[in-house]
Amino acid sequence: MGRGYRESDSRRYFDWLYYAAIDLRAAKLLLDDNRCYNMVAFHCQQCAEKAFKGYLLWRRHKLYDGHNLPWLCKQAAQEDENFRSRLQISSDLNHYYIEARYPADFLLHLDDETAASVIVETNDLLTFVNSLVKFDFQSYRQKRTVAVQKGSTE
Repeated sequence: MGRGYRESDSRRYFDWLYYAAIDLRAAKLLLDDNRCYNMVAFHCQQCAEKAFKGYLLWRRHKLYDGHNLPWLCKQAAQEDENFRSRLQISSDLNHYYIEARYPADFLLHLDDETAASVIVETNDLLTFVNSLVKFDFQSYRQKRTVAVQKGSTE
């Protein structure tokens, strides 16, 4: 694998789709506070990235590295032409990976309409992927959990 591959990354596509759903839920919760709109966008970017990776893992049995959403979307489109219609949202969300999380001279500032729109489009993408792989968030069961104790530095 590439530069960011970790041996601990799950090879179960539904784990990726579960965490994509968690990112989308976090984005929806953050929508209540306009100071958090950048984090809304970042969590939507993360949702899309995990959705693409989950789909590609399901379809190709290969774990992909990287964060470039248009590239991941194009890989998915090689398997299903319907992903082509998601290239624009992939490109839009791609900007939020770095820009939404770090201060810069020209700050990213999303308004309420844009933040809400990003959530709707990301939800549409995740719903589409889940329908292809027949993933049901409510039926998901984690492989194993690791308990982290309060105050632990490990």
